[in-house]
Order: sequence, then structure tokens, then C-alpha cells
Amino acid sequence: MSESEQEPLYDLLVIGGGINGAGFAQDAVGRGLSVVLCEKDDLAQGTSSRSGKLVHGGLRYLEYYEFRLVREALRERSVLLKKAPHIIWPMRFVLPHSPEQRPAWLIRAGLFLYDHLGGKDDLLPGSRSLDMLRCPEGQAIKDAFPKGFEYADCWVDDARLVILNALDAQRLGAKVYTRTACTSAMRHGDHWQVELTRRNAHGGGDDVIRLRARAIVNAAGPWVGEVLTGAFQQQSKDRVKLVKGSHIVLPKRYATANSYLLQNDDKRVIFVNPYEADKLLVGTTDIVYEGAPDDVAVDQSEIDYLLGVVNRYFVTPYTQDDILTSFSGIRPLFDDDQENPSAVTRDYVFDVSDDNGQAPLLSVFGGKITTYRKLAEHGLEKLKSYFPQMGGSWNASVPLPGGDIPGADFDAFLLGLERNYPWLEQATLRRYARLYGTLTRQILGNAQNYAGLGEHFGADLYACEVEYLIEREWACCAEDILERRTKLGLVMSDDDARRLEAWMVERMAAQRASGMKQEAPSRSVS
Repeated sequence: MSESEQEPLYDLLVIGGGINGAGFAQDAVGRGLSVVLCEKDDLAQGTSSRSGKLVHGGLRYLEYYEFRLVREALRERSVLLKKAPHIIWPMRFVLPHSPEQRPAWLIRAGLFLYDHLGGKDDLLPGSRSLDMLRCPEGQAIKDAFPKGFEYADCWVDDARLVILNALDAQRLGAKVYTRTACTSAMRHGDHWQVELTRRNAHGGGDDVIRLRARAIVNAAGPWVGEVLTGAFQQQSKDRVKLVKGSHIVLPKRYATANSYLLQNDDKRVIFVNPYEADKLLVGTTDIVYEGAPDDVAVDQSEIDYLLGVVNRYFVTPYTQDDILTSFSGIRPLFDDDQENPSAVTRDYVFDVSDDNGQAPLLSVFGGKITTYRKLAEHGLEKLKSYFPQMGGSWNASVPLPGGDIPGADFDAFLLGLERNYPWLEQATLRRYARLYGTLTRQILGNAQNYAGLGEHFGADLYACEVEYLIEREWACCAEDILERRTKLGLVMSDDDARRLEAWMVERMAAQRASGMKQEAPSRSVS
């Protein structure tokens, strides 16, 4: 037996630990394939943690006649709401009418389509007209906009959606490697010979993992072209248009719980969404981006643009000094030759190549977070001929980890937690419930007081949660926890963040010294 034949052989290697890659891995392993997922950084570190954090049909896509995409997204909205009711929940969106941009009849027609394209299984109420001068939602908006409309969509914790799919993939038997890049992939007859290079989050030498795979999915998002030209040494087909979208976070100054959808004079729309209880998430911009995806950042023109739209509508103005933080992400859209970035399709496209019907490579172009599950289904259909034994679609009604809440009734579930942990502050318990759902009890265990939660790192972060995130969710540094697995970086002091990082460095060093692996263990988490 040759040396290469001794290397493990998997059915599928998935490159990219964003929502599309994690969704692919979860779906494929559930169909009976052996799967490896690798991500060069942390899970969801790229685009999938820098979205507008919405599960939505895409109301504005109707203007570009994307009816198939909107219908699919609306149907998936209902599917995902039942699969993960702890991280996805309904939200009402108020659209102040600006007749200079769109006539009222056009908005009504669009909302009528939006109400009905989702079909009979749509779980959310329909749209309605508003008298902005008389309704509570209109109090934050200037009197120059007396008419409005209201419709429904859903909020999502985007990074946690990625992690839950990776957790479920692992539960079903997939191998998940973070901070591990695919650095070489060469066809050898009916399989790929692959090298993965894994870096240590806290220094030390890189590890090389060698394996074989019958098929590969390139779901690297903005890096899909770089993966093709790098690991595969193939010429990129330039089928991706990189579009930068930036958000700013502001203090929330209105009492109602709704979001706002604001029309701008360039015909674009901006979302203003409640964020982490007392803040607003404002975005997004749409700018063609030609730099390296790793270097993306908000620029001053985007800040001016977003503040300008907000101040056009809101009674109380915001200035740059009000910005609490900002972030920017790259949407890897399929290049359909549209000059206007806002008009570029949000639909997805696959490119499949093989060698005499063997060793396929499927590259993913485009997509949006709402339709990630259908993207994976359709992508695996493209691979069906290579894996005739592969099972069919299976996960539409299967809860994601922590989402097995009876009746998808989050409020009733939270009341149960409050009875189990009456000593824990309600805001802290709600945060646990929203992030972890039914996995909350694994974190809190039998603790009967705050001392039972372990060391306090600031905000409401305790050692029991940090230990869980290290052991089960691939967290390797403070940023993984504060920016993606939680949003505590918005409220934790710099000193506390540094103390957490030092604690994690010490713990990870002890873990390495004891010979333990840094990836999450293979035991079940649900």
C-alpha cells in the first residue's frame, strides 16, 4: 500500500466555514457522506458574521424581478424560524413613504406580492398601511413622512447560525477543522489528494493534514477565486463580483421594538434594526470592492452615507461621535454584468468540473444567508451522479442544536429556565437562552449561585460559558467569543477583554501540554 493510500479517504471536503460551507457539510453528512470541513480562520469570521443579520425574502429584489429568489427566501424564512427559534425571531419593519423615490401604489403592489409569494406555510402576518403621525412607530420619524407601511421579516444571529450548522455536522460525524487552510489539492484518478495547513491560534508551528476526498466543494465566499488559483492552481473564471457592505452601530433612541426600512434618494434602502437591546444596527452600503477580502474596512464616505440616510428621516439626529462601532463585509455575488452593485443578483450559481466523470470540484458563486439551506440542497443535487448512494433532502424539519424548543415557543422555554435558575439575573438568562437555546442547561449545569459559574471576566461572561465555547464551539481566542459567539465585545471593557485573552492563552497552552486536540470533540452536543 502506498503512503497516499494510507491517508484517510472522505467522500467530500468542504472548503469554507461560512454559512454556505457549514450548511453544505451539515446536509451532506446527514445524507450518509463522510465529510471534512476546513476554514482558514474562525467559523463565520468573514462575510457570515458581517451581514445585516436578517432572514428575509428580500423585498427590494422584487424591483429587479428576482421572483424565484424571493419566493424561495420567503419559504426558507418559515423553515428556519422553526429550526432555530432561539436565534431567529420575527420583527416588524416600518417603511416611511417617500414619494420622491417610489409611488405608494408600487410599494403596495410589492408588499402584496411579498405577503403571498411565501405560500400557505408562511408563519408571519401580512403588511399594512400606517398613519405615521398617529402610530407609536411614527414618533421617531419626522412629520415630513406622514404615510408609512409595515411588513414582517426575521432577525437572525448570523454567526451562531453558522456555528450551529457546524455543530450539527460534527454531531452527525463530520470532521471540522478551523484555522486550517486548504493549501494543495491535486486530482489523482477518482479522488483528490489534499493538504490542509493548520495554524496555531497562539503561536507555534503549523500542522499539515493530508487526506483524500472523492469530491470537493469550494464554498470559500469572497476567497473562492483565490482558492481556485491557489490550492487548485486553476485559472479563476472571474465569476464573482465582490461588493462591500458596511454597517454602523448607534445608540437606540426610540421606544418601539420595530425596525425601519429607509428609502434613500439614490433608490437604495437602508435598514435600521434594534441590536443587542439598546443599540441600532444601520446598513448596508453597496460598493464594488477590488481589494483583498481580508483588508476590508469601513471608509468615511460610507459613514457619511449611512448617517445621511438616518438623519433624513429621524427626528433626533446622529453624528459621527454617536457611532459605537462599525464593521464591513464582502458579499461574493455572482457577476451577472450589472453595473449597479445593488442590482447584482443575490441568487447563487454553481460551477462543476471533473475528470472523466470523477473527482468533481463544485464551486459556489453568490448566495445569501436566508437561502443557505436550499443552496446546499441544490448543490448536492449537482453531485448526486457522483454519489448514487447519497440520501435525499432531510433537514427541513430537523431543529438545529439548541432549537428543539417545544412548539418553537421561546417565551415558554425562557420561563422554564427562570424556574430552574431563579437566582440568575433575567437579562443574563435571556442572553444564554437566545444564544444557546436548550443547550443552556449544558453550560449552567447544576450551578446554584454565581460562584458556581466560575471566574467572572466582566459584563456577564463567566468561566463556565468560556469553557463550553472552547470545548464545544472551536473558540480559540477572546475575539472568537466576544465578536462572533457572543456580542459581549460591545459592552466589555478593553482591560477585561485582555484578561480574558490571557486566561484563554494560559488554558490553551495547558491543553496543548496535555496532548489534547484543539478542535471541538466529536461527542454529541445535543
